[in-house]
Amino acid sequence: MSLPIISLISLFIAILVSCFSRINIGFLSIAFAFAIGVLLGGMKVQEVMAGFPTGLFLTLVGVTLLFSQARVNGTLDKLAKLSVKLAHGKVGAIPIIFFFLALAMASIGPGNIAATALLAPVAMAIASKVGVTAFLMAIMVCNGANAGALSPFAPTGIIANGLMAKAGLTGVEWQNYFNMAITHSLVAFLGYFSLGGFKLVTSKTDARAGLDELTGEKIEPLTARQKLTLGVIAALVIGVVALKVDITFGAFVAAVILSMFGAADEQAAVSAIPWNTILTVCGVTVLIALMEKTGGMELFTNLLAKFSSRTTVTGTVAFVTGVISVYSSSSGVVLPAFLPTVPGLIERLGGGDPMAIASSINVGSHLVDVSPLSTLGALCIAGAAPGEDRTKLFNRLLAWGLSMSVIGAVICFILFGLL
Repeated sequence: MSLPIISLISLFIAILVSCFSRINIGFLSIAFAFAIGVLLGGMKVQEVMAGFPTGLFLTLVGVTLLFSQARVNGTLDKLAKLSVKLAHGKVGAIPIIFFFLALAMASIGPGNIAATALLAPVAMAIASKVGVTAFLMAIMVCNGANAGALSPFAPTGIIANGLMAKAGLTGVEWQNYFNMAITHSLVAFLGYFSLGGFKLVTSKTDARAGLDELTGEKIEPLTARQKLTLGVIAALVIGVVALKVDITFGAFVAAVILSMFGAADEQAAVSAIPWNTILTVCGVTVLIALMEKTGGMELFTNLLAKFSSRTTVTGTVAFVTGVISVYSSSSGVVLPAFLPTVPGLIERLGGGDPMAIASSINVGSHLVDVSPLSTLGALCIAGAAPGEDRTKLFNRLLAWGLSMSVIGAVICFILFGLL
């Protein structure tokens, strides 16, 4: 069996393991890369190690450390509770506020998983108290978080933009972000209003009593440490957007400033960094780099091209990535495996829009994340109120997630293909 085929099979095995096992496939991917490259391919260890994305690793650590500090010192939690007060007791407005709150929090840096982890317990508890179904609240929280997932400041956005830049797509960070935000907003609000949200919005019920019980009638003002945290985050965002400050440099400087002034427990913040996700992404990237050297990536691209045409490729890749992402990690597995295929697909299909294909991969893989088999959906089920029927909620979220693989394919075919 040739080296390209072996490397391609190893990628498929890694994807399957990620779907049905809790093993960190980053470690598995690195082991595959060394075994194939050194033992079978005769490469030097240093050649295989060269595939480790040092720059991406440092960027993810810096950004997630900064926002772990903001979570540990209670800044983000307090902002969430203050924001819920904006509903003024209007039941239908509460899920909408959580959508935009999740979008904002994911966008400024914590990312979609951290935003959902922070908001889901509060959102699901409030839903139970004020008469909003847990299913509707989960749709709004998860899609809101994913709408902001490709922010240039968020971990998933950093991963996607880095992979796309390596594939030749540079300077598209904000287009990436807005494509994701628009599609997830469209799906979330169509789902919300068609599945009961319209009735909630027109309801005369006053939910202030339930909100006060959960968030507290009086929320203490921001402390000096929390104000410093918000100021440092704001300075980072302004620096990156307006002054073109390198985000890796800026994030580490910001994190060190907070540590020096004792704004957060540094050990707790380091422990809160999503190391599992970071190591998964970096490990899979090592295997992808080896596949590029051995010719396995070319085989993978040829396989995708066989099932696509220039007209249908956006829908095809959205469907395939969606189905895989229902059971696997979007940022840790799907994006590192599929985004590098974009240039090859364009070549084999005889043309096409690389940004359209990349956007279909990004959107298709994330629309399904409300599934309870994905992290976001699982967080909502974990945060459901004690009296909630979790089995029913699981089944509804699974049906929604699976349907999104088809709906996502149609949306990407229309928005990024036909239009």
